[in-house]
Amino acid sequence: MDLPFAKLDQLVARHAEIEAALAHGAEGDEYVRLGREFSDLSPLVEQVQALKTALRDLEDARELLADSESDPEMRALAGAEVARLEEQIGHEAHAVRLALLPKDAMDDRGVILEVRAGTGGDEAALFAGDLYRMYVRYAAEHGWSVEVLSESEGTMGGYKEIIAAVKGRGAYARLKFESGVHRVQRVPETESGGRIHTSAATVAVLPEAEAVDFEINESELRIDVFRAQGAGGQHVNKTESAVRITHLPTGTVVAVQDDRSQHRNRARAMDLLRARLLDEERSRAEAGRAAERKGQVGSGDRSERIRTYNFPQGRVSDHRINLTLYKLEEVMAGTALDEIIDALLTEHQAALLAAQDNG
Repeated sequence: MDLPFAKLDQLVARHAEIEAALAHGAEGDEYVRLGREFSDLSPLVEQVQALKTALRDLEDARELLADSESDPEMRALAGAEVARLEEQIGHEAHAVRLALLPKDAMDDRGVILEVRAGTGGDEAALFAGDLYRMYVRYAAEHGWSVEVLSESEGTMGGYKEIIAAVKGRGAYARLKFESGVHRVQRVPETESGGRIHTSAATVAVLPEAEAVDFEINESELRIDVFRAQGAGGQHVNKTESAVRITHLPTGTVVAVQDDRSQHRNRARAMDLLRARLLDEERSRAEAGRAAERKGQVGSGDRSERIRTYNFPQGRVSDHRINLTLYKLEEVMAGTALDEIIDALLTEHQAALLAAQDNG
């Protein structure tokens, strides 16, 4: 069994040390920092303890099996127990290896979700709306909240673009695999001849950025206010509540107009700007590690076609892992999307384990 037991023992000892510190007076920021470290280590420590218990039980069963003075029935039971424990230990050791994998520091965060219509005109906007609703339902399944930051509706419905904050622990860990081009094949409602059309929408998933991630200098921002664009006669059109922020060093522009309050729109625009700048920073770092990432599930590149939704056949295909499910309705309802994400996560972990073994 190729496991770094000395390192595992150190991590278990560190977990116990943090537990003692939390119980005896850590306060304020130190308490928060230690609590986060304790929470991160706990799943690994539980797996290590389960593995060590199984190893002790295996040693006892083997001793009983090797004891020539034991009666045949006891030795037969010990033999069966040895076989069971050897299989269990294989699973426990794999779980420990997974728990040792480097964790993306952003995994526990919420996300900024951006869905945009791609090629296909009105049908692409309708599909973008379908995708957005799929993610809203998926968020509800996981107990996450969704708040729209910005939206631009299509002429026939759906969205040319919609940007929302999905808030909930672990949202980024699961939704990060959704970045890329999503393609749909179906007969549009506007198509009288019954011909199947292909259109697309682009999804971007950015980890929610915190003010402590990096400092934004107010002097490097240009902030414009304007009247929100909406249906005639709406209150939002009568006041300059919409906010556009330009980050001058990078040229990054964000605009939020969905709230009647200029103050709230500005706060949301700053959240969106932070997420975009953090994403750009992470993308540069990822580009520098491109060779290291070779073979992992997708690149997160938004120009990469990742999935096809075929409505006539009721089929969803993820092209990164050659997975096809005939559960299109359940996927669009958000209830079966986890089957795809779990498979992507498993493949991602396998790639990380392979890279670790080859490293």
